[in-house]
Amino acid sequence: MSDLPSYLESVAKTIDRMIDRDFVDKAGELNKASAHLLAAGGKRLRPAVVMLSADAVTPGSSDEILQAALALEVTHTFTLIHDDIMDDDRMRRGVPTVHTKWDMPTGILAGDVLYARAFEHICMTNSKDDAKVRAVKMLARACADICEGQHMDMSFEHRSDVTEGEYLEMVRMKTGVLYAAAAGIGAVLGGGNVMQVKALYNFGLNTGIAFQIQDDLIDLLTPAEKSGKDQASDLREGKQTLIMIKAREKGLDLKKYQKDLSPAEINAAIKELTDAGVLDEVQKIASDLVADSNRHLSILPPSKERQLLMDVGEFFITRSY
Repeated sequence: MSDLPSYLESVAKTIDRMIDRDFVDKAGELNKASAHLLAAGGKRLRPAVVMLSADAVTPGSSDEILQAALALEVTHTFTLIHDDIMDDDRMRRGVPTVHTKWDMPTGILAGDVLYARAFEHICMTNSKDDAKVRAVKMLARACADICEGQHMDMSFEHRSDVTEGEYLEMVRMKTGVLYAAAAGIGAVLGGGNVMQVKALYNFGLNTGIAFQIQDDLIDLLTPAEKSGKDQASDLREGKQTLIMIKAREKGLDLKKYQKDLSPAEINAAIKELTDAGVLDEVQKIASDLVADSNRHLSILPPSKERQLLMDVGEFFITRSY
């Protein structure tokens, strides 16, 4: 994975420059609210997937579709703004959330602005018109699925019987489809054929699901000073993650952890889940998804970009924050 960190850093710098130019420097309070979270940083992983997918089907084509790479980051940020409103989160990426810094109506409108502008930026790419139409359709479908996935996730809060299949379907829609759209849109705008687009779409879908599963593991295992998030918040809140579902299948009672937890209590929970084999099972599901993703990529010609995409999948399930 030696080339991936430098590649991701390069993409992040490019996207950051575009954000500064196209969003941060816009006048008006609503524009400032829309740019607030975009400018707060981020790994810019979805734009990287767009660009790698384009270059994997047509080397050098990513330069012509940078606006689409930006569009995927803008879409992702729109979902974060609205998620923060629904969860009433106060901080995101080390800054106050949009609805906290301004107010809830402004937060809703700021997310709506980003949603609309994402489609505008796809249409600004130097691609064929029919490819742009296909890309817009793919992003629109993804946005509808994300909303449905978020609604499913919220409905799980009132249940204690969520199945593994239901969880994976929720994650597919809430997280997987945007990575699928990133890879598929990159392939479409880069001039890929039908089989290449399908392969890259499925690659993005599977790795996106694996990404979320790893996020659930990070929530439990990574200390707050490293992750920037409250450790074991899912456990404390009784959230229906794959960890919780697998633990229930094995007869573990995690309700005793649904309270303010000390570091010692978090470590005790981790040990209990490790000893029962829960964490290994969850990790294997994520690993299997990435392995399947790599099989989809086998129809692409060998290239540096194809290898980097495989490295992205591996990074998704080995990162610790």
